[in-house]
Amino acid sequence: MSTTPAIRIAGLVKSYGDLGVLRGVDFDVAPGSIFALLGSNGAGKTTVVKILSTLLKADGGTAVVNGFDVVTQAAEVRQSISLTGQFAAVDEILTGRENLVLIAKLRHLDTPGHIADDLLARFSLIDAGARRVTTYSGGMRRRLDIAMSLIGNPPVIFLDEPTTGLDPQARLEVWRAVRDLAHVGTTVLLTTQYLDEAEQLADRIAILHEGRILVNGTLAELKALLPPARVEYVEKQPSLEEVFLALVGRRTGAEDSQNDTAAARSPRTTEVER
Repeated sequence: MSTTPAIRIAGLVKSYGDLGVLRGVDFDVAPGSIFALLGSNGAGKTTVVKILSTLLKADGGTAVVNGFDVVTQAAEVRQSISLTGQFAAVDEILTGRENLVLIAKLRHLDTPGHIADDLLARFSLIDAGARRVTTYSGGMRRRLDIAMSLIGNPPVIFLDEPTTGLDPQARLEVWRAVRDLAHVGTTVLLTTQYLDEAEQLADRIAILHEGRILVNGTLAELKALLPPARVEYVEKQPSLEEVFLALVGRRTGAEDSQNDTAAARSPRTTEVER
């Protein structure tokens, strides 16, 4: 793996009138890694992503993506990246497969149907591929949105708060999709305001506050900034999220089993499948 950063930012500055949004931001992102930019609303996370994706010009500093300067080589940067915003950019009238085929055709790629089928399989959407997106759950829409962003195999992907508004089960689905991206060598810059999301996904975490990077390191390095906690042995109670997922997962599994049994007994279902 190359040691050259997939993303490099140095002294990035951006203001809106008298409001300083970015005040000298610096960080590198290693290729094939997941980098989390963690911060509260208004910290400047989306502004960083817009500058890196050539949608906004910085007032000062430099930014390089996949070896290309975002100002002087903007076209090359756009060919190297994909951006998934805070809301799924999918056409609800089309089916999941039709959405993927459409993007592949717009990118002038060969065998768009084959590309769509591969991505449906990769993101566990084969069974839903022929359904209109309006019938999809929030997690399924977000997974389809991420799948669409992978068409053309961009080496760098920006995910701007990808799990905003999703329920716990849908968040886990998206987390699995993000991990899969890094496993195949894609560089992921993830912005989030959820601490647990950064903790679960990121190889490195940078905390952005009031336009400045406060800390930047691995989870272990960030934890080492505080003194170790005193160890006490207490009975661990399950969290509400664990209860929710256990109940929903158990019910979903039972329903799937019943549906499979009914399908096996139904000649009409068997005939349709043939």
